Amino acid sequence: MESFKAPNVTGVESPGRRKVFSLCGMCAVRCPIEVEVEDGRPVWLQGNPNDKSMGTSLCAKGAAGLAFEYDDERPQYPLIRAGERGEGKWRRATWEEALDYIADKLKAVIEEHGGRAIAYSDRGGPFTDLSKSFVRAIGSPNYFNHDCTCGRNAHHASMSLFGLKRTGFGYDFKNTKHMVFYGRNIIESFQVKEAKAVIDALSAGAKMTYIDPRATYTASKATRYLQVRPNTEYALNLALIHQVIKDELYDKDFVSRWTVGFEQLQKFVADKTPQWAEEITGIAAAEMIEMVHEIAADAPRVTFHGGWMTARHGQSFYTSRTSYILNVLFGAIEVKGGLIAAKGPSDAGKKSLNKLIDKIPEVEEKRVDGCGWKYTHFDSGPGLLHLLFPAIESGEPYPVKAYIAYRHDPISSLPDPDAQKRAYDKLDLLVSIDVNYSEFGWYSDVILPEATYLERANILISKSGTKPYFTMRDQAIAPRFDSRPAWWIFRELAVRLGVGEYFDFENIEEFWEYQLEGTGVSVSDLRERGLVQLSDRDILWDRDDGLKFQTPSGKIELTSSVLADAGLPDLAEFQPPPDLAPGQFRLLFGRSGVHNHAHTMNNPLLHEILPSNSLWMHPQAAEELGLSDGDTVRVSNGDYSTEGPLTVTPWIHPEAVFMLHGFGRTVPLQTRAYGKGMADQRLQKGLLTAYDQAGGGNNLTECVVTVTKA
Repeated sequence: MESFKAPNVTGVESPGRRKVFSLCGMCAVRCPIEVEVEDGRPVWLQGNPNDKSMGTSLCAKGAAGLAFEYDDERPQYPLIRAGERGEGKWRRATWEEALDYIADKLKAVIEEHGGRAIAYSDRGGPFTDLSKSFVRAIGSPNYFNHDCTCGRNAHHASMSLFGLKRTGFGYDFKNTKHMVFYGRNIIESFQVKEAKAVIDALSAGAKMTYIDPRATYTASKATRYLQVRPNTEYALNLALIHQVIKDELYDKDFVSRWTVGFEQLQKFVADKTPQWAEEITGIAAAEMIEMVHEIAADAPRVTFHGGWMTARHGQSFYTSRTSYILNVLFGAIEVKGGLIAAKGPSDAGKKSLNKLIDKIPEVEEKRVDGCGWKYTHFDSGPGLLHLLFPAIESGEPYPVKAYIAYRHDPISSLPDPDAQKRAYDKLDLLVSIDVNYSEFGWYSDVILPEATYLERANILISKSGTKPYFTMRDQAIAPRFDSRPAWWIFRELAVRLGVGEYFDFENIEEFWEYQLEGTGVSVSDLRERGLVQLSDRDILWDRDDGLKFQTPSGKIELTSSVLADAGLPDLAEFQPPPDLAPGQFRLLFGRSGVHNHAHTMNNPLLHEILPSNSLWMHPQAAEELGLSDGDTVRVSNGDYSTEGPLTVTPWIHPEAVFMLHGFGRTVPLQTRAYGKGMADQRLQKGLLTAYDQAGGGNNLTECVVTVTKA
């Protein structure tokens, strides 16, 4: 079969040198890029200079895009399993054969159990209109994304206060005077635009407080670093709120005008003094008092980040909720240097992109994970993926028999892969659609190779912010192997499943024309610069009477009717972490600026820079165990253990150990990454369905491990 070339994509096969504006695909940020192509080959990548906040900058991952494109150690053609699941025996298939195989399996599932018996997950993000439309078209309510292991607790915290999603606010770091991060390693796990804005602010004299049991590169930029005891930052926040109210440092006018429940908040934190929190967190009470007074002097141009890596334990929802509350108390909402609501096309007086999903009838079935009906406080849009597994095991509220993962690797991201596989073995079909060999793909029945981000175009996207805009990922080159873009894959599956009428486009440009209809923007406008700005000025709402909170009261709900309806408190009493036995530690994990979660470990350039990981341990803990820097240690939990080198450093709390996420790959076709390093998710035994009951996110940092010398 000939390599696929999308029709009507201008210049894909053109000779000579040319430039294509597109979006990076080396991580989920999707930074705007400019691709230089010579005689059909990409030769240079840089940031799109038409995006002034981005410029020509790229991070290490983005700069390794060419290495990924020219790497042969990725899926090159469809594969159908020929042995047992996970055995690694495959046979090459044509696209027609592979798609027919999948469609036949799905038809059988639908005929016996209905479309609801098919689950689907992806990375989320701006391209999901296509995948959500496919899931709806086949009659399933069970679309999931990865967010249960990411920002779900912060998302639900924001919803409970503002009625706005976590992404409904942007942080105006460039103009802030003081920024506070709770484990948000913004200099390494970053968006280029955001990281540049933080550095610009620090260069202009802004202050940064960084709170984390581990000192990251972000901590090295901070003016104050607080090495908080693991999983206790909620107690810290309660004490900060106590002090802000006690010393009357809050914005009385803003709180009076825009909040409900201040008196209840004041009563709740009355006994949550800095002295109380010092015993729990290890942070000196005097440090907390000094911190809030310093921040108050810079208010309202201050930002408390709602959380990213804080969204990992049983009270992370309340950590994020109190972080947002601190922004509210300092009046740092919809103000320069604070949190600013993200504006869409309608806020700029423009028409939004047309959505494919709006053409498809809604599915009446309830979600299998209970989100939106059993758990009324959880957003039913992407659901909670970890709650899929109990449903698979029990068959309640109904059977699930097939699972498709697109650009998502749940075996690498969710806890306890062995528990996942036990559930997967009850399914009739597992499909992986990806540009990489993933751990999930290796356990699947079919692997469909998606074309790389340089080889494919995606549907157009709308980006919200103070200046909303439309942008595009355009195809720069033809696929090197027998791979396909997602729009083609989902269309072909839809046709085979008898719902092709909803995907009535022959190529991506027809889809683009549908999306742009009525907007006044053309495909050529987007291709000319890579983006079309919808406003030439920053859009800010009137703080006197123009704020638009989507809560039942129309105000910021310090006392939440949504939580009350779900039987949950607005603020819960702090629950201290369980005590540790000698030799036990709380396992923390994180990212570096080199790798993207578990996706880039086999990249030729990035692997050369960072081929493996080590276990961080505090010198005091190492001494007590008779361990030294560089020793090989065994890290164990339950019946699983792994080994790796030890890094002894004071920049980790004595009660915790730390490792970078994404290593310990088991796919032998990834020869560089195979078997290198330790995998934190395999140590998270028994935690697959352990989650924050108020926020929904996985309790990933509640993993306790034992460390001994190997």
